[in-house]
Amino acid sequence: MAIGPVPDACARARATLRFAEPRVGVPTSLLVIVAMVSVHLGAVIAKHLFSIGSPTTVACVRLVLAGVFAMLLWRPSLRVERTALVPIAALGVAMAAMNLCFYAALHRIPLGMAVTIDLLGPLAIALIGSRRWRDALWVAFGGGGVLLLVDGGGPVSWSGVLFAAVAGAGWGAYIACSAVVGRHTAGNDGLALAMGFSGLLALPLVVADDAAVLVNPEFIAWAAAVAVLSSLVPNAIELAALRRIPSAVFGVMMSLDPVVAAGIGLILLGENLRVTQWLGISLVAVACVGAAWSPPQSVDRIGSTRQGETRDRRTEAPLRHITETAS
Repeated sequence: MAIGPVPDACARARATLRFAEPRVGVPTSLLVIVAMVSVHLGAVIAKHLFSIGSPTTVACVRLVLAGVFAMLLWRPSLRVERTALVPIAALGVAMAAMNLCFYAALHRIPLGMAVTIDLLGPLAIALIGSRRWRDALWVAFGGGGVLLLVDGGGPVSWSGVLFAAVAGAGWGAYIACSAVVGRHTAGNDGLALAMGFSGLLALPLVVADDAAVLVNPEFIAWAAAVAVLSSLVPNAIELAALRRIPSAVFGVMMSLDPVVAAGIGLILLGENLRVTQWLGISLVAVACVGAAWSPPQSVDRIGSTRQGETRDRRTEAPLRHITETAS
């Protein structure tokens, strides 16, 4: 894919605000699909940026720009409870680790494979603490799917698989930290502050790894597009979708994410997967459907003990890309 001029990044960022409220007549399923496609289009651009900067540089510049955009768009209050400071910092660290490892994986393995393995972290969080026999079935489906992915008969970068697995663990940590942050902050404040802190953590890494890219306008423009496509746009769309439908239904829709990622990787990156690997992706998607369609629990597995919540955070949070799990 040739990298050419892009629209003004600030205009893109402002445009995301239009997605914040549901629009009459736009099917929710279409909104969710747009969010998934947006995330993976950002990943496609990022993968092409690896020819200009290293995966570490690309990930860090994305984190910096996403943090700047989040702070400007949401303008969070800097007055937060002292008990929220550590969780916000932990959430920022989790975001940084998750993105750094995912981009390292993306550099080594196909997009569909990286997303599928990455999804195991949220799936594990969704099933932790469960004592129902059917949830063991979803674990088996997920594990079997990954085995088919990495042992599908083609060459596999095991370092890429490892990075994707660590990114999944970071995603799981992100979910757990989000639940705590959400209980101590209002609206988007906690998420915005965590994204800003994540960007501050990433900035020294950019300077140390490749400071020259910071004065490369082409690289910065495309990195800004990645930050908007992979962070701000899907976040706004998913919030709109969750105002319309139950979180369990949303989770079922999001189970298509690995399939969408593999399809985009095939069409835009020419990343061919074998039949057995497609089967593996399908098994992980089935596991996500099963985990998301569980009946709500009276006690939140991530830490909330309130009764009768309208959303079951145990199933909602793991299956969202950029999620405010406790807003």
